[in-house]
Amino acid sequence: MSVMAVELGASRLLAPYFSSSQIVWTIIIGTIMIAMALGNIYGGKSADKNPNPDKLYLRILVSAVWIALIPFVGKFVILGISALLVMTVNTNFLIWAAFITCMIVFVYPLFLLGTVTPSLARYTVENISDSGKTVGTLGAYNTIGSIIGTFIPTFVSIPAVGTSATFLIFSGILLILGIIYFISAKKNKAKTAVISVLFIASCFLSQSAGFAFWQKNLVYEGESVYNYLQVSENEKMTALSTNVLFGVQSVYMKSGELTGLYYDYAMAAPLMAGYTGEGTDILVLGMGTGTYAKQCKAYLENISAEGVEIDGKITNLAHEYFELPEDIPVTEYDGRAFLNVCEKKYDVIMVDAYQDITIPFQMSSKEFFSLVHEHLKENGVMVVNMNMRSEESDGINIWLSDTIASEFKNVYTVDVSGSTNRELFASDNPEMINIFLEKSEELQNRDLYSMMSRVNEGLVEYHGGDKIFTDDKAPVELLGMSVIDDLIQRELIYYRKVFKEKGIQGLLE
Repeated sequence: MSVMAVELGASRLLAPYFSSSQIVWTIIIGTIMIAMALGNIYGGKSADKNPNPDKLYLRILVSAVWIALIPFVGKFVILGISALLVMTVNTNFLIWAAFITCMIVFVYPLFLLGTVTPSLARYTVENISDSGKTVGTLGAYNTIGSIIGTFIPTFVSIPAVGTSATFLIFSGILLILGIIYFISAKKNKAKTAVISVLFIASCFLSQSAGFAFWQKNLVYEGESVYNYLQVSENEKMTALSTNVLFGVQSVYMKSGELTGLYYDYAMAAPLMAGYTGEGTDILVLGMGTGTYAKQCKAYLENISAEGVEIDGKITNLAHEYFELPEDIPVTEYDGRAFLNVCEKKYDVIMVDAYQDITIPFQMSSKEFFSLVHEHLKENGVMVVNMNMRSEESDGINIWLSDTIASEFKNVYTVDVSGSTNRELFASDNPEMINIFLEKSEELQNRDLYSMMSRVNEGLVEYHGGDKIFTDDKAPVELLGMSVIDDLIQRELIYYRKVFKEKGIQGLLE
């Protein structure tokens, strides 16, 4: 039970720093399996050599304290490893950082827990005639524990009390098991007392530091079933991030002005769709806190906007911190699943569904964009926010663009100035750009007019190729990680200089 809880907790501990992609999950599962395998071997040999449960329960107590310390120590280990790799690693930075972190933080306690099953088998098998039954019973209880340790963290403890408390809950269960054993056996009272004190100290430490413990302007930090969430605020804006190291997902400009980010560029879509001021229906897949929908309603008259957001806690934060109005409805659902049951058609569909820093594969395939196509009105426009743009390694955006071009007759892209975003506009209307130019000239708001002029200057027609994502084959994690790696290497030029001059303290500052 505790092994599975630690595995799920590991994914949440690493996700804000390294993402929760399939690659990171593979690293977590792989390292934990290594630890368990080694623990199984050692536990079996140790039990055969000395079939005394004292050592087993002492290992359980040590693993309990180690696991309780993970929420506190793990974050510093991640930053320390990242700082060291800044100077030594030139490729696959995130992969190496995640792997080494897992090896240091999780392997030892799970190695200790890996000794439990073979040890118990040795202690409980009394004769050959019932060994199969005994081992089978142990295996069944092992599986039941794994089931409990899978469902409770995901659906109960992590959303309710967070990752740190989840580690403490399940390590506490291990501690109680060990204490009960030693009290009943009337042994090792001093060791048990010392370990209990260490556990209590670990509880206080683990609750003392957030994921972004170096940030001072956070007004909210918490977790949902899907994400780590933080809301930061300054005099000009409020921002939502679902990870620590990579960017901002939503912003709210307190003055009501344009953000200067990709949301502004995407406002060209209603104009391309023939916005007349007499009613335009917009759907946002990946609503976040509603930045795009709010801007469209604020700068364009008679806009009807609605959104789909899988994380209901983000929607709650949108109302609490980002002033999302009640007349912009949000459906708590997966974007693709929503389209499967929705019969309404829209003038504009905005696709902005990112999970951490990766794209959900089911919302990047030809089948998905065909579904979007079906939900557009005649001459409707789809706009897709493509993050992680890189001049040297832009494979994922090429694949996305080719996939979209296989479904839509006209595709245009524009790079967002000062960021790694690229906006893609797609429609079957061959006059979409002429309509956009015509509607832009009619704009009364000078800020929006200026932004649309910038969009027009950067628009490039895209001609599709043969790199097509499908539901069967969509290697978005590997392609995305390649781009991320390139972006990180460019950023590390600066951080390597800071590290060389000021050390780790300079990086934290």
